[in-house]
Amino acid sequence: MEDRHLLPSEIDLLLDGDAGFALAPLRAHARRCPDCQGELAAARRLMALLDDLPTFAPAPRFADRVMADVQVFEPWYVTLGDTVRRLVPASRPARVLAAAGALTTAFVMTVGVVALLGRVDLLVFVTEFVAGRARAAVVATVGNAVTAVFGDLAAGALARSGPAGVVLGVVAFLGSLVLATLLLRALTLAFHRQRS
Repeated sequence: MEDRHLLPSEIDLLLDGDAGFALAPLRAHARRCPDCQGELAAARRLMALLDDLPTFAPAPRFADRVMADVQVFEPWYVTLGDTVRRLVPASRPARVLAAAGALTTAFVMTVGVVALLGRVDLLVFVTEFVAGRARAAVVATVGNAVTAVFGDLAAGALARSGPAGVVLGVVAFLGSLVLATLLLRALTLAFHRQRS
């Protein structure tokens, strides 16, 4: 301990008044070293001043105002649990009524699914009908977008190429969009570097 002065953390240990075998060399050094005695005395005066400061009570709703500005991460399962608890009615008759409504809905849906599964041909028909409508809507939307952006000639070429051509056209368009974005970003960065 002879070759150095007390560190701030060691002065804090001496101020706390803890007892222990590790503090004996620190106390011995503080008794021999005038610089460390001065630091220890200054720290004691500061602690006395801090102890004499008046205590203030925070303003009403202070914690609410502070916590309103704090971003708190809430896991999805906590959010789900809170949502379910808010949806459950508070009174017993309302809970019974809500449970009866939920059970009735589940029963009707179960009967509907079982009836639909009993008619597999109807299920296949509905599935193919919905898929055909969705496919036609996607093709029409892509065709209209291609016509609007690239013109009738590109739309005709795309229509003749079939589904593979549509996929290839969409991939090419997205690739060119990404390339253009990267190029624009590089130009913007070069412009900013040049100005700085």
